[in-house]
Amino acid sequence: MAEVVVPPERLERWVVNFGARHGGVTTDVAAGRLTGAGGDGSTFAAALPFARAYGGSPDVDAFRAAAAPPETWGVLLVRKGGFAVARLAGPRVVASKVGRRHVQGRSKAGGQSQQRFARRRDNQARSAYDAATDHAVTVLGEPALALVVGGDRTAVAAVLEDRRLARHAVVDPWLPVPEPRRAELDAAIAAAAAVRVEVVNAPGT
Repeated sequence: MAEVVVPPERLERWVVNFGARHGGVTTDVAAGRLTGAGGDGSTFAAALPFARAYGGSPDVDAFRAAAAPPETWGVLLVRKGGFAVARLAGPRVVASKVGRRHVQGRSKAGGQSQQRFARRRDNQARSAYDAATDHAVTVLGEPALALVVGGDRTAVAAVLEDRRLARHAVVDPWLPVPEPRRAELDAAIAAAAAVRVEVVNAPGT
């Protein structure tokens, strides 16, 4: 089984190509996903973004319409020393912030030097998380929204423990990203809004 990430606007073409490769395609709806079966026995199952279940028509165009992003949603990426956050209205970014704070790497020293270094590094990380939290509160705003997160799980959890962010509902998918910068934020926004398709090719295809 393989997973492919497909922008909603390209899904119809993707299904057409699937049918061309696998001897035609018949679509259906099962378990909240759009499914497809090729003439050679290959199958796919497409899931809506933002952890939403699909219960509509097996028509690909209807599924694509249901894949439209929410009216308000957000993306939050955090790693030790860096963060990126955006609030969106549908496909449009209405507010965003990318920032970095210095956090030292690991030390090879031992004894008390190692302990002092570890305390200093922890303090730097905590300061970075606090900065990321404050900017997330400002950018995401007051209304509750669907929030897609990624980066480092420990760092994200440290930011989300702030009660001011508790109103937002974290939804799939988790976004494994490197150091959050503007380019990574833009890519994460596209990935969060994409359709995820599980493909099982028939033996020998």
